[in-house]
Amino acid sequence: MSRPFKCRRVAFVPGVTYFKPAGIPLRSLQEVRLSLEEAEALRLKDLEGLDQEQGAAKMNVSRPTFQRVLASARKKMADALLNGKALRIEGGNFEIAHRRFRCQGGHEWEVETSTSIPPALCPTCSTADIQPVLPAGVGYGGRSRGRHRGGRASAS
Repeated sequence: MSRPFKCRRVAFVPGVTYFKPAGIPLRSLQEVRLSLEEAEALRLKDLEGLDQEQGAAKMNVSRPTFQRVLASARKKMADALLNGKALRIEGGNFEIAHRRFRCQGGHEWEVETSTSIPPALCPTCSTADIQPVLPAGVGYGGRSRGRHRGGRASAS
């Protein structure tokens, strides 16, 4: 029996998800698809400067899995940049790591994403009525805990 699949935790969904070379019509381009978890691995390693152990912990995966996701992302980025292909960021197997929360009183705050445990109380008014604030363009899609598989993560 195979090991159950662990969804990869993603804390950032980019606002711009499509890039293409200037001056070339879209119909003439091949496309490379970068999954959201591959984009997250690039963000954690190359933008935030985390080492692989820290990046793996933030994504809730093993260090070797983080390395495989990162290597795949870098290969796809190089292919798109060096071969003049369009790059689309979408889909994958992931769950949204909730960073922002809002209480019933309207207070909003951000938490560290290395834990999957939501805050129990609002830090300002101590109410227990707390909701996650999802990134723009991402919804639950009818699945529990904000998990997404396959196609585009869309608001519902």
